[in-house]
Amino acid sequence: MGKVVESIVAADENCQIVAGIDARTPKADYPVFATPNQCNVDADVIIDFSTATAIPNLLAFSKSKQIPVVLCTTGFSDELDKEVKDTSTEVAVLKSANMSVGVNLILSLVQKAADVLFDSGFDIEIVEKHHNQKIDAPSGTALAIADSINEALDNKMHYVYDRSEVMEKRDKYEIGIHALRGGTIVGEHDVVFAGQDEIITISHLAMSKEIFAVGAVKAAKYLADKPAGFYSMKEVTE
Repeated sequence: MGKVVESIVAADENCQIVAGIDARTPKADYPVFATPNQCNVDADVIIDFSTATAIPNLLAFSKSKQIPVVLCTTGFSDELDKEVKDTSTEVAVLKSANMSVGVNLILSLVQKAADVLFDSGFDIEIVEKHHNQKIDAPSGTALAIADSINEALDNKMHYVYDRSEVMEKRDKYEIGIHALRGGTIVGEHDVVFAGQDEIITISHLAMSKEIFAVGAVKAAKYLADKPAGFYSMKEVTE
């Protein structure tokens, strides 16, 4: 993703990459540091596409340098989510499970659909597909979609990830979330509203990683001059 972000920035006359952080310290047209603590370059904003284990050090760096940070990583624990929220009281932090503008539109569409269809007896299931190198499951995007639906339904839904151990029919307050892993699938998400004799599906298909980089750069430009606070892609896309 770093290389994809680099290509997007290269085509934007209003942006410039001034430094990178990568434990492998690959060669680039800008300095690359193995850890955040080694970075001594001033910047307006940080874009993160790393792993959840790298976030604590990055948050500490962001606070110490007072540089806003766009977090594009998923797989956060509740404890790490709390650390992100605590950090946002001192510096601007934008966190999104998916940087795609299209996915963030879907978060709104599924709320409207759930509001209309749930009381008509529609069941709700989410199916996500990703490449075989993805570590976390279900995807952060699938959980974000489920959370958006749950919010629209007054948080009365519960999530079911595995039906193999309990032999019983689903109840109306379930949101089933299913993860598939294989090949080089960039990312697919299907939200299925299944009713009596009719099915409505809202889908998003990522054809390349570029859509995430475009969203991340757009978010970075939005966040660069913002005061301390917790932000999301909703503010960026409004």
